[in-house]
Amino acid sequence: MKQSTLELWVGFFVAISIAALVFLSLQVAGRDGGMSKTTSYTVYAEFDDIGGLKVKAPVRTAGVVVGRVANIQLNKETFRAKVALELSDAYHFSSDVSAQILTSGILGEQYIGLQEGGEEETLNAGDTITMTSSAMVLENLIGKFMTAFADKQDSSTSSEK
Repeated sequence: MKQSTLELWVGFFVAISIAALVFLSLQVAGRDGGMSKTTSYTVYAEFDDIGGLKVKAPVRTAGVVVGRVANIQLNKETFRAKVALELSDAYHFSSDVSAQILTSGILGEQYIGLQEGGEEETLNAGDTITMTSSAMVLENLIGKFMTAFADKQDSSTSSEK
């Protein structure tokens, strides 16, 4: 009798633990930084290269999450990435705000950083941020470094002859 009661309690705690893990996993996967509790508006920004930016990536200003990336598309006319930013209605930015794609740490997640401008006029829903800086892609930087290093080696070899 004692053995079956013990097994019943162990099974109960295992079931509760699995349910808690599933609940936490769903909460982390569906996180939105509190955006679902507030209304939001959508603005757009175009970038030459978005690197590894993904939908639902945070939009931050001064380190504070103020929105999320809602959509990423290719502009068929300019062949630039058009990124839809869903910003919380609690935050309003000037019309000359700048957007850049940044990375958390050396190899961390990419996010969009907004730098407030000086204009009094604010961005409205559907407006486009015109001042943007694309992502710094690590592979491109390494390629440029290797090319410059090879060119330097070639010029020093030819000058010795």
